[in-house]
Amino acid sequence: MRTLVTGGAGFIGSNLVDRLLVEGHEVDVVDDFSTGSLSNLSEARGSAGRSLTIHHLDITAPAIIELMARRRPELVFHLAAQPDIELSISDPGFDALVNVVGSLNVLEGARRAETERVVYAASGNTLYGQPSSDDLPVREAHPQLPISPFGVSKKAVIDYLAMYREIHALEFCALALGSVYGPRQVPHGESGVVAVFAEHIVRGEPVTVFGDGAQTRDFVFVDDVVDAFVRAATRGGGLVCNIATAQETSVNELFATMAALRDSEPARVEAPARPGELRRSCLDIERAGIQLGWRPWTELTDGTRAVLEFATERVR
Repeated sequence: MRTLVTGGAGFIGSNLVDRLLVEGHEVDVVDDFSTGSLSNLSEARGSAGRSLTIHHLDITAPAIIELMARRRPELVFHLAAQPDIELSISDPGFDALVNVVGSLNVLEGARRAETERVVYAASGNTLYGQPSSDDLPVREAHPQLPISPFGVSKKAVIDYLAMYREIHALEFCALALGSVYGPRQVPHGESGVVAVFAEHIVRGEPVTVFGDGAQTRDFVFVDDVVDAFVRAATRGGGLVCNIATAQETSVNELFATMAALRDSEPARVEAPARPGELRRSCLDIERAGIQLGWRPWTELTDGTRAVLEFATERVR
């Protein structure tokens, strides 16, 4: 198929591009390279030939609509976003510009191109707000009550996807992602704690833990997530599907896991909790199993080992 990946030079996007090319698809990458990197696509560029085309373009620019109408992708993976919760709080207008207006441009481009389906990267960490302990792990039927501008903007796009499906027959599947981690992750942003820890650990620098470290996330490895995106290309139409592990891991547990993989334990520094950060997050994944035939397979120890190895090569 002819596919288009927004944010395709980013952490998750570039891993998805690699998978699509291996499976024989033609891939257009759209990225403004504000957080993505051309180096993430170096292997793909070296082997894909004419199957890969890279467009340096911001999704907030109307030119994305014309590009998509011209390239006519059959399938769109929409991953481009402003991912930083703290930035969304300090500058909600910019967050909405990228995540809402930019996404509307992508949807309009898909409509003009007569695209069959959009697979959207939503945020399971923010979509459901702060659920009670009794609601964990959170199912997709839980009320969507985000408590940050970032979460609100990502929720709004799901509403637009449902509208485009109803009015324009543009099929979609929205993947509500847990805290995705893995090689190529930039050490900042909404889910970047694993990459941040890894970079400081391999540099021998103190690791900063915000708050008491008891806050939890549902960490899911990037290869597992890419597999979910590929499955959502043909399944789960009109649905939101949680993509995570259904396991809570505290920041303290994450630190201990990563420290145990090194010969010497890194120093730890505590800092005040960050505004807008959820206390607990864990996602039910039963629907993804039923509708997508998907399940995660990478254990946290194996995944964080891969991140530490990547960080070691990166800082050399």
